[in-house]
Amino acid sequence: MWHLDPNTHKCLKEELQQNIPVTGEYEVSEAVNQKVDYVVKDSKGHVLSQKEDISKGKFSFVTETYDTYEICFISRVLQGRGIAQEVSLITKHGVEAKQYEGIQEAAKLKPIEVELRRLEDLSNDIVHDFSIMRKREEEMRDTNESTNTRVLYFSIFSMCCLLGLATWQVLYLRRYFKAKKLIE
Repeated sequence: MWHLDPNTHKCLKEELQQNIPVTGEYEVSEAVNQKVDYVVKDSKGHVLSQKEDISKGKFSFVTETYDTYEICFISRVLQGRGIAQEVSLITKHGVEAKQYEGIQEAAKLKPIEVELRRLEDLSNDIVHDFSIMRKREEEMRDTNESTNTRVLYFSIFSMCCLLGLATWQVLYLRRYFKAKKLIE
């Protein structure tokens, strides 16, 4: 819950995997001569859900790709100064967004069977999240090892350059002092 000032917008972003159901429930406090709109977009600007002049409602969509999704609430004042409006938003995604009541009625399942199905989905979701974390960890480790190798080669190259420069400097100064007959 937050306050939305007049003629401003507030956006919330979340990074989601592919094929994840997302549901949201919002409520906006009433204000005279003010309207609030919402829009849900992905990072490419595709509009997934949009509604104007809202007060209370729900939205839902399914993610198409792994992306960052943005939910924006936009306040518009029709005339006058306007006041800050209170906005409440509850979003659910993945297993939380699934409607198990509908599954219970359609498959004629007992409440315990529905709860078991919900727990099974939740455990599958956790396993899936762990596999994603493992994949990310492997990618980060590969990047870390690659960076360490590059830094090592750059350090060796820098040391060789410094040694070469020091050797050249000693030889040059020796020739210079011999030419000036300061050393023999």
